[in-house]
Amino acid sequence: MSFAGKVWRLLVGIKDGLVLIFMLLFFILLFTVLTGRPSPGVVREGALLLTLEGQVVEEPSEIDPIDLLLSGELPTREYPVRDLVRAIDAAATDKRIKAVVLDLSLFVGGGHIHMQEIGASLDRVRAAKKPVLAYALAYDDDAMMLAAHSSEVWVDPLGGAAIMGPGGTNLYYKRLIDDLQVNAHIYRVGTYKSAVEPYMLTGMSDEARENSQALVSVVWEEWQANVKKARPKANIALATTDPVAWLKASGGDPAKAALAAGLVDKIGDREAFGKRVAQIAGEDRWSGEPGGFAVTELGPWLADNPPPTGGRPIGVITIAGEITDGMDGPGSAGGERIANLLDDALDDNLAALVVRVDSPGGTLTGSEAIRRAIMRHKATGVPVAVSMANYAASGGYWVSTPADRIFAEPETVTGSIGIFGVVPTFERTLARFGVDSDGVRSTPLSGQPDLLGGFTPEVDGFLQATIEHEYGVFLNLVAKSRGKTSAEIDQVAQGRVWDGGTARQHGLVDQFGSLDNALEWAAKEAGLEEGGWHARYLGSKPDAYTSILQSLLWEDEEAQGGQARDLFAVLSASERDVTAQAANDLERLLGSKGAQAWCLECPPMPRPAARKAELGWLGSLLRLFAL
Repeated sequence: MSFAGKVWRLLVGIKDGLVLIFMLLFFILLFTVLTGRPSPGVVREGALLLTLEGQVVEEPSEIDPIDLLLSGELPTREYPVRDLVRAIDAAATDKRIKAVVLDLSLFVGGGHIHMQEIGASLDRVRAAKKPVLAYALAYDDDAMMLAAHSSEVWVDPLGGAAIMGPGGTNLYYKRLIDDLQVNAHIYRVGTYKSAVEPYMLTGMSDEARENSQALVSVVWEEWQANVKKARPKANIALATTDPVAWLKASGGDPAKAALAAGLVDKIGDREAFGKRVAQIAGEDRWSGEPGGFAVTELGPWLADNPPPTGGRPIGVITIAGEITDGMDGPGSAGGERIANLLDDALDDNLAALVVRVDSPGGTLTGSEAIRRAIMRHKATGVPVAVSMANYAASGGYWVSTPADRIFAEPETVTGSIGIFGVVPTFERTLARFGVDSDGVRSTPLSGQPDLLGGFTPEVDGFLQATIEHEYGVFLNLVAKSRGKTSAEIDQVAQGRVWDGGTARQHGLVDQFGSLDNALEWAAKEAGLEEGGWHARYLGSKPDAYTSILQSLLWEDEEAQGGQARDLFAVLSASERDVTAQAANDLERLLGSKGAQAWCLECPPMPRPAARKAELGWLGSLLRLFAL
């Protein structure tokens, strides 16, 4: 025992010593970073540089340090759309900013509505007689939608543009399930509730195809209209009708093909682009790098232009991503977490509440927890508005039902009012390997649900009846919210998904408008005059630890530079999407999530795969102490 005690004390001492060394190194390196780089609060006269090295989202996800340690991969950077819009709008009126520059070489996209919002803010910069310049190695749909709002669009000589349009394929597992002899028990209500089709069919049903085609057509038409309005000389048909002929007409040179189609204005490398910006914004007197220009970056600019805080607060709660039951998020909508945020704000004397929804749905119980929390605010007498972003379908519509007024954009995907559940059992699979099940029961439900021995007919009937009841609850919530009967809502429900324009015609949406429009309506309903209120985003401030970690990761990444996305990288991004889709589908089949209100036609935007983290000194230090 004495020897064991000594060994234990030695191990504890080693552990304590390593912790102290780690903390000492951490603070030394933190001091070095903070003192060896320009002050993060510096704003210089010149151009506002928006280097978008990631994707635009409604609400950024937190970085899990444990996942970071275990994976050794750098998470994709996420930019809240409201921060980008605020930064660009501030640049339009500030005399220190001579131009806005978009570096889209590492940009991986965002939702259609988010691209529209940023594009509109760029238009306001140009209306203020300030140029907007964009540069990228390769432009895809989202990057092109932003670049179209620029005064000058540059592409690298080794780059080009690939306009693919919305749409794609889903995976269907019916034959695999049959080959494995798995019984997928499917319970649903709604002719169009296609979220379960991957487990019961080998391809799209006619109803699902009709629904999806209508949505894709609306989004594609709106994308073309938006780009054409911002950039009239863009020949979208030339670049999309026969892309091979279009490319061959320029000798196979994608950059020249993009120029011929009017998608870009100039072909030049980064140095040439920088010299052009320097003609407008001034020379770089700090770094001395080739192609440098006077610049203020996003972080310092946002710090110099904080959001307004005067007047009474109007609460904004964000419901972004898949709705779940627990504390998930930010970046996903944990029902318990969001309900807690709403309940904590009951004592904040909010003048009104705006619910920002960007979700394709999720669990019924998580959706209901959020809805009840919103209703507790409504019971206080404050006006409640819902602002729909890219998606507000299934569970995303469930949480919208308390609204006094619902705002959406024409391209918002909403509706999908329906319920489903999928439960696999493996009795046939086990029988293939000589495993049988048997026993006694006191009731038809004894020992059920039995995932290994199979369901009794009574269990199947019980679960289907439960789904039908919950669908009726959904109909009643919508009917009460929209001032209609359940029968009337059933006619536009049945799991069918609608674009925002058609949803408005059916009475599921009140009016077109952005988050700002919803805030203005809520302020007016609360009797507040212009300047007498401000938006307070509930739960939007990361803790100090998360802020430091993010700062260190992104600063370290920027010091090394990232690998620009060429046309092959743009086109191969769909491979990662398929992998993510398969993982999500498997989780939905095997996960114990209960009844679901989920929209297959509007899956959450795929999170681009994290790349292997070349994290420099920070990564080396983290990995050293993760061993």
